[in-house]
Amino acid sequence: MRRSGEFLLACILLALTMPLMVIVALAIKCESTGSVFERRARVGNGGRTFQMLSFRTTAQTQGRLRSTRQATKIGHFLQSTRIDALPQLFNVLRGDMSIIGPRPERPYFVNRLATEIPFYSARHCVKPGITGWAQVNAPYGASTEDTRTKLRYDLYYIKHCSFRLDVLILLRTIRVIILQEGAR
Repeated sequence: MRRSGEFLLACILLALTMPLMVIVALAIKCESTGSVFERRARVGNGGRTFQMLSFRTTAQTQGRLRSTRQATKIGHFLQSTRIDALPQLFNVLRGDMSIIGPRPERPYFVNRLATEIPFYSARHCVKPGITGWAQVNAPYGASTEDTRTKLRYDLYYIKHCSFRLDVLILLRTIRVIILQEGAR
């Protein structure tokens, strides 16, 4: 029943946001060369790796010694408003992700954090989500201690998962987007 509800919600959200997504795609193409989308390896349910889709927010720049990726002007806006995550609705349709759940992480960090933080791998017993309890309650994490805090929220969500909690997370997500809380 949950999968059917998420599939329907993802279809509705895609239909509502498709005009915006077309505008964003055109803006990305006008600002820089390259693909409109990025596919990033992430670890999902059961520790399985999948390709997470998002709008490209960076441009490749060539320096004297190395190439780097820097946020474009449109990319900075997309990240701060969370619009860059809209293509992840396609991951929900494919069954790789849920609307709500722990945020998926890169395989390199999952391997490292699983050795440093007890029970870190327990978050992979559910599908990762576009938004989640940790995303609406904790600031953007950049350290191992931040990750420990987010893990506590993820484990709370896994233990107390319910329709009521999902609705609360969706409402708080709207607040986070509008107020641009925790934006990078």
